[in-house]
Amino acid sequence: MLKSIPLTSTDFRGLLSPRFFKNFFPIPATNQSYYEVATPDFELPDLTHNRRVHLRDYRGKQPVIVAFTRIFTEKQYCPLCFPHIVELNERYQQFTDLGVEVLMVTSTDTRQSKIVVRDLDLKLPLLSDPDGQVFRAYRVGQALGAPLPAQFVLDRNGKLCYKHLFSFLEPNASIETLLEQAHSIAQPVPNEVIG
Repeated sequence: MLKSIPLTSTDFRGLLSPRFFKNFFPIPATNQSYYEVATPDFELPDLTHNRRVHLRDYRGKQPVIVAFTRIFTEKQYCPLCFPHIVELNERYQQFTDLGVEVLMVTSTDTRQSKIVVRDLDLKLPLLSDPDGQVFRAYRVGQALGAPLPAQFVLDRNGKLCYKHLFSFLEPNASIETLLEQAHSIAQPVPNEVIG
């Protein structure tokens, strides 16, 4: 059970960082990825499991959901993303039972990300992209100090099957929608699942 973590606090230390100013001006999500086409590869540190994650290592082996999330600092969560982070973590096992990995990408730095992993008791991999290179490669947009949330469902060959880009009406794809997508691409879990 998740201990009581406030959505935000009055501690704004670390908020006005170079990352904040780099992502301050709004840029709308403009991802023009086509379905059935491979998405950009990346390599990022997984702060949950203390390893490096290469997206290409899943290709040919396991479907993946890349879930970009919006966390300002270890004490300042986006109010639209916090419930999504918590529910995705709570239901992570449902995805892995289907043989689908969930990679959550944040723009918080290593120190902040480790605190997020601890405070939210994350089970799913939290990948740190403080420079925002992967966010920009996927063209998810940005506003008011942080990249925008988005979700991409990739089949076992790394091809795009589903994407959800931020909108104020639906900031994140519902967990039910992501589970439906996971069911549609799920295959028996092979022995060589990345883990």
